[in-house]
Amino acid sequence: MRLTILGGGGFRVPLVHGALLGDHAEGRVTRVTLYDEDSGRLTVMARVLADQAAGVPDAPTVVTTTDLDEALRGADFVFSAIRVGGLDGRAADERIALAEGVLGQETVGAGGIAYGLRTVPVVREIARRIARIAPEAWVINFTNPAGVVTEAMAEELGHRVIGICDSPVGLGRRIARLLGARPEEAWIDYVGLNHLGWVRGLRVGGRDELPRLLADDAALESFEEGRLFGAAWLRSLGAIPNEYLHYYYFNRDTVRAYQEVEQTRGAFLRDRQRGFYAEAALPGRPAGAALAAWDRTRAEREATYMAENREAAGIGDRDESDLESGGYEKVALALMRAIARDERATLILNVRNGSTLSVLDAEAVIEVPCLVDANGAHPVGVAPLPLHAVGLVTSVKAVEREVLAAAASGSRASAVKAFALHPLVDSVGVARRLLDGYAAEHPGLAYLR
Repeated sequence: MRLTILGGGGFRVPLVHGALLGDHAEGRVTRVTLYDEDSGRLTVMARVLADQAAGVPDAPTVVTTTDLDEALRGADFVFSAIRVGGLDGRAADERIALAEGVLGQETVGAGGIAYGLRTVPVVREIARRIARIAPEAWVINFTNPAGVVTEAMAEELGHRVIGICDSPVGLGRRIARLLGARPEEAWIDYVGLNHLGWVRGLRVGGRDELPRLLADDAALESFEEGRLFGAAWLRSLGAIPNEYLHYYYFNRDTVRAYQEVEQTRGAFLRDRQRGFYAEAALPGRPAGAALAAWDRTRAEREATYMAENREAAGIGDRDESDLESGGYEKVALALMRAIARDERATLILNVRNGSTLSVLDAEAVIEVPCLVDANGAHPVGVAPLPLHAVGLVTSVKAVEREVLAAAASGSRASAVKAFALHPLVDSVGVARRLLDGYAAEHPGLAYLR
């Protein structure tokens, strides 16, 4: 089976490769093609993967290319993890938004809109190329903002593109373990959009165990989301929100915390990863050195994740138990296995709504539990959203639709509307200044007029 990774020089590629190295079953991935526009990053990543595969006799063959058509030809699965504008673009998104007193996070608020506006035209073209060159391939999207990007690609690829995210998986796993349940045996009632969802129940043996957690202050505040939101707020909601909802529920606090740091998250990652790629590219390095450099940089990245939010909540550094992510690479592998081998699985994914949530239309991409088989991912029926969640979900989906419209038409008016309608942007005037700032910074937004 052949896998193509778009953004193959990206920093998180070794996570996917590492998951593949542990799969020895018949029908596993035997060839990985890394595609990237940056040949230098491809060279570094090939070194890291070679170090990672040392001593693994049946490791997949890894090839690299800067030719997209060549990368797609013959692919069974395409994993999309591109970053349009790179980390320089992310740092600019954050800086410009914070100067206006609003959030610049890469998927939430103004930063997410700017990132979407420059990414959607690119992924639409990629989707068209996939439809033409590898029409039977399944596309797994991890490119952010994942919800709107998956919806854009679905315009061309339909149900053959599926979005993944590690946040809901990690949240569900932490809750299950707190309740003494094996995560793989628990049914997680999770619903929303990407980076905007809630765990509303966790069933073990047909019994919902979440009320037991919500009644226990010590248990609630023993894991990261509990400490971020506080026991009282979680009980008020009757649910455990995705960590990204901290930006909504505590917006003023998080914006202040982001404004006070010396360096934004995007700038921090840009500088650390720039150092990694420079170190790993040095000639004459011993075997294993590139992988060791990657490991050090990754550990620092994980330890500092959402540091500003923790500062705003006054909860300090991450606990060791919180450092384990949801493992998006494991989700991707489970998804590929389920489709390629018809090994039925239940996964929380980003897929077209169909009739799952009555407040959204059929084409809207949502994030819910899905049953996966050889025919793809099928969303499971869920209970209606409470009114407070309906408001956020429909508002943010309206913003995503304006991003899609602006990217299709080049309409500046639609782009301004996307910013102005977002719950975390508080003024049409701010929306216009944001767009002016982003257009001046990013050549990729020159299409807006």
